[in-house]
Amino acid sequence: MEPLLLISNADAGSAADATMQVALAVLRERTDVEVATTANPGELDGVLHRAGSRRIVVAGGDGSLHAVVAALHRRHDLDGRTLGLLPLGTGNDFARSAGIPLDVTEAANLVLDGSARPMDLVVDELGEVVVNNVHLGASALASRRGADWKSVLGLVGYPVGVLLTALRPPAVRVRVEADGVVIADMDRPVLMVAVGNGASVGGGARVTPLADPGDGELDVLVSFATSPVARVGYVANLLRGSHHQRDDVVSCRAKQVSVSGEDFWLSADGEISGPERRRTWHVEPAAYSLLS
Repeated sequence: MEPLLLISNADAGSAADATMQVALAVLRERTDVEVATTANPGELDGVLHRAGSRRIVVAGGDGSLHAVVAALHRRHDLDGRTLGLLPLGTGNDFARSAGIPLDVTEAANLVLDGSARPMDLVVDELGEVVVNNVHLGASALASRRGADWKSVLGLVGYPVGVLLTALRPPAVRVRVEADGVVIADMDRPVLMVAVGNGASVGGGARVTPLADPGDGELDVLVSFATSPVARVGYVANLLRGSHHQRDDVVSCRAKQVSVSGEDFWLSADGEISGPERRRTWHVEPAAYSLLS
C-alpha cells in the first residue's frame, strides 16, 4: 500500500482530533501515514509542495476539502490526482453526495480499499473553484445566519438559519442564464439561486437534491417563492427535499451558468462573499478523483 499524506485543519476541535486518531489507527495498520496540520494557505501550499507522489487524504469537512482542491488547482496539480476524504467536519455535505460513509472507521477503510471515482469541479471566471455548491439570495443569508448558530447548535444551525431568514428574506432581481438560455430575468424577483455540484448544504439540506458530482453537469435551481405564503411553503418543501417540484421553482442542468443584476451575496462551499453584480461558473468534468 502506497504511503499517505493526511492533511488536517489546525482549527479542528478536540473531538475531531480524537476521531482522527481512530482513523489513523485503521490506516497505519496497512501503510505509512504522515499527518500535516495546516492553519493557513501558505502552510497548506508548503505541505502540498512536498507531497510528492503520495496519495493525499483530507481530514475535515467541505471547507477542508475545498482548501486542498483549490490549492492543487492553483498549482495545476489537480488533474490526475486521487484524493481520500475522512469526513470530520460539522456538515460533511460533499461526503454525503459522493457516497462516503460518515462513520470514520468505514471512511478510513474506504481510503484503503475504495475505488477512484471521477469528480467534477465548478470553476468561475476568476479561476476560483467550488467543490460542492454555490448559492445566492435567501439561502446565502441562511448560511450566514446558520453559521452563527452552528457553533451552539451543531447541525441544527442551518435549519435555524433557514427559519430566521424565512421571516424577512431578501429578494433580488437577477438574470440567470444556463447554457445561454434565460431561466430568470430582471422583471421577476427571486428568492434564491443555487448551482450544485453536490446535493446538500448546511449538513444535509438538499438544496439541489438531484445533483451528482460525477455526471459532468451543474444542477441549477431558481426559486421565485417571494410572497409570504410561498416562502413558508418553500421552506417546508426545502426541509423535506421536495422544493424542486414546486410550480414557482425552475430547475435544469447545464455546463455553464451566469448570474447578473442587482448586488447579491454568495455562499460558496460555506464561504460568504460579496456583494457581486455578475458571476459565471462552468463545470470541469472529471477534474480529479475521490476514493468512494
